[in-house]
Amino acid sequence: MAKQTFETNTFKRLRNQYRLVLINDDTYEELVTFKLSRLSVYVVFSTAFVLLISLTVALIVFTPLKYYIPGYGSRESRTELQLLQMRTDSLEKSIQYKDQYLESLKKVLSGNMPAQKDTTALTIPKPDLMKE
Repeated sequence: MAKQTFETNTFKRLRNQYRLVLINDDTYEELVTFKLSRLSVYVVFSTAFVLLISLTVALIVFTPLKYYIPGYGSRESRTELQLLQMRTDSLEKSIQYKDQYLESLKKVLSGNMPAQKDTTALTIPKPDLMKE
């Protein structure tokens, strides 16, 4: 039975009427009077919250703002991005190879590169002329 009284007290408190009066301090004139309950304040704030969320989602979904969200894009843009990344990688590799070639060429032309010989030194025995 205690639970039922708690529930009824809670609902009574939610439905209790309160008065909100806005008064001008200089003239003590009542500007606006509102009759409020806790339930009505909760409903107004919940409705405002839901409306703000709905407007934000609608603004993002139905305007070009969605393209500024990271990770959003169409399949075509994603494939174009992958293609551009592959081209960039291949261009970077070709530039690296050309730089390496030019560095090797500079070393050879300046004479700083040690020359490697293709042949090996052969030891040829001298003929003995005295034996005969």
